[in-house]
Amino acid sequence: MNYTKNLTKGFSLIELMTAMTVFMLVMTISMGSILGVFNANRKSRSLKTVLNNLNLAVESMAKEMRFGENYHCGSGSINNPQDCAGGDDLMAFTSSDGDQITYRLRNDAIEKRVDSGSYFEVTSPEIDIDDLTFYTRGSNPTDTLQPKVLIKIQGHAGAGKSRSEFTIQTLVSQRVPDRDL
Repeated sequence: MNYTKNLTKGFSLIELMTAMTVFMLVMTISMGSILGVFNANRKSRSLKTVLNNLNLAVESMAKEMRFGENYHCGSGSINNPQDCAGGDDLMAFTSSDGDQITYRLRNDAIEKRVDSGSYFEVTSPEIDIDDLTFYTRGSNPTDTLQPKVLIKIQGHAGAGKSRSEFTIQTLVSQRVPDRDL
């Protein structure tokens, strides 16, 4: 019975203002959380797209190197095989089709050149490559080492709060044995 009387009893202005204030505060916090989830989702989808592009570029490079030969890392004539244990940002080799393939870092992007053509970017403009380093061993045909290339890529995608940094490293070994057994 008392319950029914309390429901029909009028509310004072202060009680109504307090209830509205609490309601507005809860709604503001809830909306902020929902917007935060939407922003995180957008960042996640964007980063996934960017990293899928980078993964495709790295897989393409690795496949071409795996079936290539006459690896040349660093400066000098790219027609002569050359190791670079200290690393360099230029890598050239002969592809399985007989083309001279060259990869390098330039203007925050990985670039590729086939034979003596022009360089073109193989990474998305949304990706900034901060460091690309190739380490090569066993490129000399007279040594006893199987040719290997270690590729290390550091970079970032996005800016400000949505900036995500990454480091990728992969080891590529020449598929064809370097010497007769």
